[in-house]
Amino acid sequence: MAIQNIKTADIRTTQRVAEISWFNDIIGGDTEYLGILDNSRRSNFEHCRDITLEAEKLGFSNILYPTAYTVGQDVWTITSALAPLTEKITFLAAVRTGEVHPPMLARAIASLDHALKGRLILNIINSDLPGTRENPDYRYQRCTEVIEILKQGWTQDRIQHKGEIYQFDMPSDPVKPYQNGGPLLYFGGTSDGSREVCAKHCDVFLMWPESEEAMYATMQDMTARAVKYGRKIDFGLRIHVVARETQEEARAYAKKLISKFDEQRAAEIRARGEDSRSLGVIRQDEFRKTSDDEGYAEEILWTTIGKVFSGCGSGLVGSADQIIAKLNRYMDMGFRAFVFSGFPLIEEANYFAKLVLPHLPNVSMPRLNNRIPNETPVTPLTTAELV
Repeated sequence: MAIQNIKTADIRTTQRVAEISWFNDIIGGDTEYLGILDNSRRSNFEHCRDITLEAEKLGFSNILYPTAYTVGQDVWTITSALAPLTEKITFLAAVRTGEVHPPMLARAIASLDHALKGRLILNIINSDLPGTRENPDYRYQRCTEVIEILKQGWTQDRIQHKGEIYQFDMPSDPVKPYQNGGPLLYFGGTSDGSREVCAKHCDVFLMWPESEEAMYATMQDMTARAVKYGRKIDFGLRIHVVARETQEEARAYAKKLISKFDEQRAAEIRARGEDSRSLGVIRQDEFRKTSDDEGYAEEILWTTIGKVFSGCGSGLVGSADQIIAKLNRYMDMGFRAFVFSGFPLIEEANYFAKLVLPHLPNVSMPRLNNRIPNETPVTPLTTAELV
């Protein structure tokens, strides 16, 4: 359901801007047909490199590197390898807390931040470690402590942490990052525990697509939670996209995407994700039930993708004008970061870059927040300039 009277949520970034990111296939899934393994687009170094370089060439300000225990590439290994091949694009690297000893994680982040000269954002992941089923409260506590340790290392002379899980008293010199205050922290999660972690510690709350009404309710809830800690946060949206000259062309391509769809194979692909039964995925499944016979929950919001992939289950399918109008509505609601993807990734990045990207106020969040030393802060566009 679309909200009638949009009022921007009480967010940190009041300027009407948006960080426009693309997605990289480091954990597999890039394909021309949903649910079909595409051997020409396997998640190897060369393919992931090509996606990154294409996204940078096309003008995306950021690129997401997800994490999962699947066939594909490791986040830190591939971002380190690709860092010297790029010049402008920011890396949004996923970090599942608990996988790496926190001081060594802090050192790895600092090393990569220096290699990228501040072109680094962290996407904090709080799901179960691969192969385990963990107590949620334990995961929230561990996630909180890891973030606190990272921030101490970035901003203080010593790491002095006494928590329920970790206890450290050690110098912070080896973990000093390039960015002022360290990389920005993006975070996604639907449960109360996850929301509290983000409200207290992180900068951008990443959401998956739902109805405008449901997403706005989440934004209001997260804003209120952040206020309890004397903070404001921003909001981001992870979403797929099919952009064409006309709505008819876009919908025809969406039908092609599922023309070889197989329910059993799709279920196998979904089940391999660590988050396949998370509360967020369950909400995506429930939202898909509101769709019409062709899979549209709103005029251009297509939910069939969620039958194949756990996590983000919907995409914008429409003409360039329709998608631009929808993204402007999302910005009016308070979204300031978008992570897009399409099938296949390189081809759809080109469609988006040609038809949609030039019409968006695309900025780099680290530069907007003056995180990068010795750089003039970005002067963002105002609402008046965008009209």
